[in-house]
Amino acid sequence: MTEAATPDSSEENWFDVEGSRLKLVHRPADRLTSLMSLIEQAKSKLKLFFYMFEGDETGRLVLNALIEACKRGVAVELMVDSFGSNGAPRHFFAPLEHVGGRFAIFSPHLSTSYFVRNHQKILISDNRRAMLGGFNISNDYFGSPPVEGLDDIDEKVWEDLGIIIDGPGVAKLANYYQRLSDWVNDTNGQIHLLQKMVRQWEPGEGKLRWLLGGPSNKLSRWAQAVKTDLEFGQRFDLVSAYFSPGQGLLRRIAQFAKRDGQERLVLAGKSDNGATIGASRLLYGYLLKRGVRIFEFQPRRLHTKLIIIDDVTYIGSANFDVRSLFINVEMMLRIEDNAFADHARSLVDDMCDNSLLITKELHNTRKGLLNRLRWLLSYFVVSILDYTVTRRLNFGVKK
Repeated sequence: MTEAATPDSSEENWFDVEGSRLKLVHRPADRLTSLMSLIEQAKSKLKLFFYMFEGDETGRLVLNALIEACKRGVAVELMVDSFGSNGAPRHFFAPLEHVGGRFAIFSPHLSTSYFVRNHQKILISDNRRAMLGGFNISNDYFGSPPVEGLDDIDEKVWEDLGIIIDGPGVAKLANYYQRLSDWVNDTNGQIHLLQKMVRQWEPGEGKLRWLLGGPSNKLSRWAQAVKTDLEFGQRFDLVSAYFSPGQGLLRRIAQFAKRDGQERLVLAGKSDNGATIGASRLLYGYLLKRGVRIFEFQPRRLHTKLIIIDDVTYIGSANFDVRSLFINVEMMLRIEDNAFADHARSLVDDMCDNSLLITKELHNTRKGLLNRLRWLLSYFVVSILDYTVTRRLNFGVKK
């Protein structure tokens, strides 16, 4: 592999899994550097989908890099979600189209698919390298201007995580992107065709599996895989910005703890979306009684999506809530590798050290009648409404 093949030529923290190389990127500056490098090094194709693409400093930086890629002959395609990216006016993306880039919006009109959000964050370069995770294209995920470190980040900047994949494993993700592009550009709004695409998607059988989720009355494919892994696992670590699963998965987590599994849930202690914290706290009592260890992350707002069960790691766009489990279009990469899981778990160790351990005593001091009513209302609201709506509702949290 040549030095130009990856955004970071050093061997540190790269892992070889089934012929592809993987690396977690945590710090905001590292994520942005990796993102920009993948764009700048592209030779023939760039494919991007982001739930949120803002017209701020970070948005302009990335858009300008895509424009420059077009000018040097790279075929660039960018898709965004209509609801998540409504902060950027349509004409913001016009310069990209002007130089030959392809731009489309997921479900822009009122239709049967309008309340289904595409929550993915994906960049694919030359069908060989990719980056995905929980972060969007916005100052909120990198700082303004983008920051150089992590320790000095304002608490308004989201704590997040990404992963770079370099190798043949990316081809399957590129294949999925083409299917999604066909739906967006040819049949946008026809929910039954979107459901068919999600239902027929095959994630693969190897150590790298691209697990798709989408609108269904059943658990998404990625959640079904998590449920199966939980059934036989011994160690379970979950980092989730939004945590409000249904009763089935909640019971599976409780059963895991009951059989003496080692379990840690790292959830949000700070957010711009108080309703999501309230929805999570509604479930604490049930889990604490069954021995589940719960931590609320304190330094800044949490947006990370990471699941580790024994030697298996899941990373991608999905939260552990009803919308991600049943409604939103999500992509989670399942990685089966002991060394990679240990590396990811070390990040959870650090997060626990910077979190508040939720004890039964602390939870009992919070759960007054008024708070419980707030939490109950929060749970039902966040199960129905999009995150960009619920973040305007502040009834979920009272310290």
